[in-house]
Amino acid sequence: MNTSTDGVAVLTSGGVESAVLLHHIADEGVPVTPVYVRQGFRWERTEVHWLEQFLERTTRPEFQPHEVLVLPLADLYPEGHFGLSGPVPVAGTPDEDCYLPGRNVTILAKAGVFATTRGLSSIVLGSLGSNPFSDATPSFFELMAKVISIGLDCPVEIRAPFLALTKQEVLLLGRNLPLETTFSCMEPAGLAHCGVCAKCHERRVAFRGAGLADRTEYAAGS
Repeated sequence: MNTSTDGVAVLTSGGVESAVLLHHIADEGVPVTPVYVRQGFRWERTEVHWLEQFLERTTRPEFQPHEVLVLPLADLYPEGHFGLSGPVPVAGTPDEDCYLPGRNVTILAKAGVFATTRGLSSIVLGSLGSNPFSDATPSFFELMAKVISIGLDCPVEIRAPFLALTKQEVLLLGRNLPLETTFSCMEPAGLAHCGVCAKCHERRVAFRGAGLADRTEYAAGS
């Protein structure tokens, strides 16, 4: 394996958290490689489009070319799962009904191999403290870092610097960024947010709570 450097792989989804995180980490003055992992979900094509738009609008010297990796999960999910083709969760849906089993395990494993083969010292992701699942906790990230480091015989750190923040606080942290070029939707309407899924609702509520203008294009709802 390559010897680790100060370079960082930032897991990016096109959403608000990972977009703001890219600039938050770049402020440390280290090379930042945005990494998107395709897993076969219905929203990915639109996410990648908006991620590329955001990167074009906010280019800075620390940013390295973004990487799109592939690690399919679709064959593990039941037919009609919301991530593939079925009805998507809407506002008020319990958190457990929005869960994507194995997502953090697999994207971190893929990112770990990427980081060690590229000589990057750490993986950073934008999980929030409000995430209720066991694969988004400090202990999980610490254990995953140990497993990756042992399995690949190369030290890799996993960081989640927004774990103490809310979505509103992240929006305020990135208030000067073109947040309208971020994407948080389970059922895109072309390149627009559907406006009615649970993620769109969460996004709208966060913008209102932060007191920021929401310039997102929504296909429906208010």
